[in-house]
Amino acid sequence: MAELLIVPVLALGVILGLYELFAIHADMNFRGSHWFGHGLHAIGLMIIALFATMNTEFFLGITGLAKTGIPFITNALMLRIAVGLILIIKIHSISAIGGGGRGLAEKWTHTLIITVLVVIAPYVWPFLAPILPSWAT
Repeated sequence: MAELLIVPVLALGVILGLYELFAIHADMNFRGSHWFGHGLHAIGLMIIALFATMNTEFFLGITGLAKTGIPFITNALMLRIAVGLILIIKIHSISAIGGGGRGLAEKWTHTLIITVLVVIAPYVWPFLAPILPSWAT
């Protein structure tokens, strides 16, 4: 069975959350405490999304869903893509709320970059872990 990853999720969540924060800041020109509040939300959202994508095999193993034979449920990549689609909707919903009436103010390129990074994080982690500080692994 796969192991539960917590510290790597937190480390990558902060990194990707900060990227999301700076990307939306550049797109929407936030000022003051609203920028900080969105940053806290972005980091929290990245941690939740990364927890889902990086622990997919663990979840499938402990729930017994891996043995069901249902193609969509037993395919970890498909579940990660589903999390990515939910993430796209969530990011654009938040940017529409903060957009001051402009609606969907965050650029699609930023949303797609962050979503792809979250979806491929479990595949990149084995290569990234050796170059990160020991507290992040």
